[in-house]
Amino acid sequence: MPLSPLDIHNKEFTRSFRGYDEDEVNEFLDQVIKDYEIVIREKKDLKEQVEQLNEKLGHFTNIETTLNQSILIAQETAEELKGNASKESKLIIKEAEKNADRIINESLDKSRRISLEVEELKKQAKVFRTRLRMLVEAQLDMIGTDDWEQLFDEEMGEELEYAENKS
Repeated sequence: MPLSPLDIHNKEFTRSFRGYDEDEVNEFLDQVIKDYEIVIREKKDLKEQVEQLNEKLGHFTNIETTLNQSILIAQETAEELKGNASKESKLIIKEAEKNADRIINESLDKSRRISLEVEELKKQAKVFRTRLRMLVEAQLDMIGTDDWEQLFDEEMGEELEYAENKS
């Protein structure tokens, strides 16, 4: 156990015939006591300062650990967000491609139907044209025949007979 200033102060030396000068020894011991007290106080102050610094170091170590964990969490979250965004963009692209394929297929089907309708209308127009031509030709043939002249002559003859019969 280390000496305390009080131990130094209370120390009694045995006296001998030719011993040291008592006042000189006492003065030296007083000086040792003062210096020893200063050293003890400084040690105590330094110990308190070390404790405070250790507390601060512990606090900053906790902050560092928390920051490191926060950085890791932020990195993981960023990676997760990036992955989710990538998946979502792929889904959007697939859906857009599916919609584009559907629109193209619908357009092709509609185009085919319209094309078939146009062809059907062309056929109907040809049939109508042919029938109309035949009808017009038949009418022209009818007009161009001598039957009209005969019919006209017959009608005139009947009218004359009728007129003669009445008179």
